[in-house]
Amino acid sequence: MTKLTEAISVKTIDVPLNNNNFVKSLLNHLSGSLQDIIGLEEAEGFISIVGSKLGEQIDFQYREALNVEKLSRTQLTEVLIDLKARIDGDFYVLEEFPDKIVFGNKHCPFGSDVYDRPALCMMTSNVFGVIAAENTGYAKVSIDESIARNHDHCKVTVYLSPDDTADGREYYCSD
Repeated sequence: MTKLTEAISVKTIDVPLNNNNFVKSLLNHLSGSLQDIIGLEEAEGFISIVGSKLGEQIDFQYREALNVEKLSRTQLTEVLIDLKARIDGDFYVLEEFPDKIVFGNKHCPFGSDVYDRPALCMMTSNVFGVIAAENTGYAKVSIDESIARNHDHCKVTVYLSPDDTADGREYYCSD
């Protein structure tokens, strides 16, 4: 048995470990630990801070690449869908109105480990909210349904003007 074991090279074995899987596992375990230790609301607060910073960074990257000062309404929708596709999400527009965009999603970028980790939804809320607010002046994001809450899909509404009847987190332009 020892000779057989020694004959197998570590470099050739199939271990499902790569940068992407490692980072997903890290975030899932971190969010789970935060939820378990300090509670869901506080965990969402911590993840919101990171999500806001990422939102600012991603917004800057897209505006720079598109060579625009502000994203147009069409570009905003396209950017929100594209950024999720680039990180292995499957977001699409369910409905679009002048004052809101409703997105669906069939695949969470955090993978199957996202179940029972709703604090991770604050990444979507903050990234979408910051990008929308920086380009339209205001946004409110509501995570109406989520894979993290054991739905088979996500439904995310981005309001582009104040709506006191809608639940969600509000975001404002930093200018």
